[in-house]
Amino acid sequence: MKLQTPKSLKEIAELLNCSFVGNPEHQILGLNEIHCVEEGDVVFVDHPKYYDKALKSKATTILIDKEVECPEGKGLLVSEQPFDDFNRLTRHFRPTQFLNGNVGEHTKIAESAQIYPNVTIGNNVIIGENVVIYPGVVIMDYTIIEENVVIGANTVIGHSAFYYKKKESGYDRLHTCGNVILKKNVELGAMCTIDAGVTASTIIGKGSKLDNQVQIGHDTVLGANCLLAANVGIAGCTVLQDNVTMWGQVGCASDVVIGENAVVLAQSGISKSLAPNKTYFGSPAKDIRLMYREMAALRKLPEILENM
Repeated sequence: MKLQTPKSLKEIAELLNCSFVGNPEHQILGLNEIHCVEEGDVVFVDHPKYYDKALKSKATTILIDKEVECPEGKGLLVSEQPFDDFNRLTRHFRPTQFLNGNVGEHTKIAESAQIYPNVTIGNNVIIGENVVIYPGVVIMDYTIIEENVVIGANTVIGHSAFYYKKKESGYDRLHTCGNVILKKNVELGAMCTIDAGVTASTIIGKGSKLDNQVQIGHDTVLGANCLLAANVGIAGCTVLQDNVTMWGQVGCASDVVIGENAVVLAQSGISKSLAPNKTYFGSPAKDIRLMYREMAALRKLPEILENM
């Protein structure tokens, strides 16, 4: 999430009532969690295991729970509760807005868009030419829908990211301030759910087609012309490169990359990144040729044991 106007390290420290390390005029341009950080962003870290990753990331300001050596050109915000203070920042700069009616404020809808009854559209949404939105669809704040997109009935776009921190009092959600972008010619079936990015964008690439009841997690990026059959579930921060096909009920873990032209057969479980231009099957998903050999060997196992 980018700030409308840059803020200084000193200004943000005063807002959080915390100390800082670095040039007081050090510029802060945005807020992002670790998977999506860019130069100029604030990122938070609250465990020594991840200090190094945060300090060496593209983020130029680190919201951290301990004063450490500050890398050159960066700034530190030292806080007792970085997670909570990051939430304070995102809620301050992008607070939750409530609807008064079925269409929010500052939303732009092309005249050629066809919107059926009982559709709810949030604030700061952009809907392009020739978009078709069927009944019962919910489109949350800051969603961008490019031209020729079709959205099936009762689909929800831009719901809060499934991102929590476990505390003694229970689970605390990281405030969602990202969005969803649907590129040109995307088609979504009925009852799909696409979560917003936590602080960045969940993106469905140009020409991709999603069947009914497909779930896409926060900050996941689909390339162009991907094809996802019914009941596919993809966790957050995953990348599907161009022309990936996933058949029914495929499940995919977070933070993996699926190479271009990969095909994943029905009911497979993906636990790690997959190379391009191959077909996969099984749980965990493996190259289908290897899986077929393993399955053939397994069928012979009773006979082998009987003859031992």
